[in-house]
Amino acid sequence: MADGSYLGIQSLKGRVDEAEWQVRVELAALYRLVALFGWTDLIYTHISARVPGPEEHFLINPYGLYFDEITASSLVKVDLDGNILQAPAWNDSTGGDTEYGINPAGFTIHSAIHGARPDAKFVIHLHTADGIAVSAHKEGLLPLNQHSLTVLPRLAYHDYEGIALHLDERERLVADLGDKSLMLLRNHGTLALGPTAAHAFLGIHALERSATLQVRTLSAGRDGILLAPEHAQAEVRQQVANHRPDHAKLPWAGLLRRLARESPGYDA
Repeated sequence: MADGSYLGIQSLKGRVDEAEWQVRVELAALYRLVALFGWTDLIYTHISARVPGPEEHFLINPYGLYFDEITASSLVKVDLDGNILQAPAWNDSTGGDTEYGINPAGFTIHSAIHGARPDAKFVIHLHTADGIAVSAHKEGLLPLNQHSLTVLPRLAYHDYEGIALHLDERERLVADLGDKSLMLLRNHGTLALGPTAAHAFLGIHALERSATLQVRTLSAGRDGILLAPEHAQAEVRQQVANHRPDHAKLPWAGLLRRLARESPGYDA
């Protein structure tokens, strides 16, 4: 894995406050995890995180870097109007006049959610093959297995309107999302949000896993497929509604240790 160091980006450690730096490290870790799991679409998807504090600012990837190149210092800080407040700074000897903006479609999607959902500290949007396949399925995600049953109570849908370049789509996306934490963007991809990096990652993992299982299950056709019994579906819905995991006990530390071993440099 690349560690981004060849880009010559100046470190922001000690130049932003400790709370922001920690969020930067965790967001960079999410980018590296997505790369490790093979969920990237070159440079065309995005993960964001709200910057701690009263201002409605968030961090997102510079448009043009691969996910395995993202570091804590390379993230771009923007406000809800799309103004770039802080961009990566390059060392004179390696960076020159190179500048990266942000993905306009990424801004539309992420600014919509950060502006409407204070609990959305981290937002992940992906274009995986299986996620897109299920997003285009007329029936959406089916109750085929235990994975999908845990996802369905948290899942919303948003109809495709083309590449998300029009800011007026934000209102419709937020309305469709409601109070859910997972979303299938029809004909487009998957989305997860959470109050912590761990929550967002585990949410997208569950949604992506459910999509892959559905694609495999339906590969032989729809006939003869068993849907989970309705009483079992109801039981899982109740269990999901009653389950409020302790964020601190989620296995984020273990994922970070894996990153330290397999994708060094994300915390630079």
